[in-house]
Amino acid sequence: MNIIGKLLLCMAMLFAPSTFAEESQLSPEQEQYIIEMQQIWDSLDRKSGEIELQNGIAKLTVPDSFYYLDAIDTEKVLVEVWGNPPGSGLDTLGMLFPAESTPFDDDSWGVTIEYEEDGYVSDEDADDIDYGDLLSQMKQDTADASEQRMEQGYEAIELVGWAAPPYYDKAAHKLHWAKEIKFGDSETNTLNYNIRVLGRKGVLVLNFIAGMDQKQLIDSQLNTVVAMAEFQKDSRYEEFDPSIDKVAAYGLGALVAGKAVAKTGFLAAAFLFLKKFGIILLAGVGAFLKKLFKSK
Repeated sequence: MNIIGKLLLCMAMLFAPSTFAEESQLSPEQEQYIIEMQQIWDSLDRKSGEIELQNGIAKLTVPDSFYYLDAIDTEKVLVEVWGNPPGSGLDTLGMLFPAESTPFDDDSWGVTIEYEEDGYVSDEDADDIDYGDLLSQMKQDTADASEQRMEQGYEAIELVGWAAPPYYDKAAHKLHWAKEIKFGDSETNTLNYNIRVLGRKGVLVLNFIAGMDQKQLIDSQLNTVVAMAEFQKDSRYEEFDPSIDKVAAYGLGALVAGKAVAKTGFLAAAFLFLKKFGIILLAGVGAFLKKLFKSK
């Protein structure tokens, strides 16, 4: 069933709550849709504790208040549940969710995890970056990326501006900032909160995916998520050896703007994940599925 069909189905379920009274009153399509969502939820291998990433280069220490999904399960969430292009989750190292949340909730949010091994990123220019000029370039890059998305049949995207300006913690070698993103005609803009953890040979990339109306909640969880990600011994930023280690062709500014293309000097807009699908668009249905899944 396509997304429009699922939307119509959810609307029928939402505005006819009596159909939930007895399973026998559900139509075959309704039953199949519930089964599909239940199968996805049951198939997710939710983990906490210490999680090794990228062959042991880095690790996550996931408290009981969160759970971790690997790349395969992340693909299911990003593509089958949240409506992103196929393959979106396979290049990640996984995803984090708050323990009390499911991907089907109206107010769900998560954190994708990636690793870019482009070399040691110097932080010498940390105090010299003009983030206002950088934002203007990022808006143009996003507009260019939006045209390509629309040609592929996906919604337009727009970088509205900073939701939180970039901040670099020199002692922890961690950089974070937030962008406000508009997808298509969505009434609620998307919050992309970004964390970068600098390492000896590359950078851990953690991106929050949430709605702008959840910014206060994300702010309250930021330090907890930042603290989860660390590089292992021999891969830490302070263990950089200039005589043998590669230096990245870009600095902190390029991390904020997106992946740098060293040969051309251009900054490409970072890929933006979308949190928009039939269940989230219809208030109440996600809450029903959340209750259904957690009761089983």
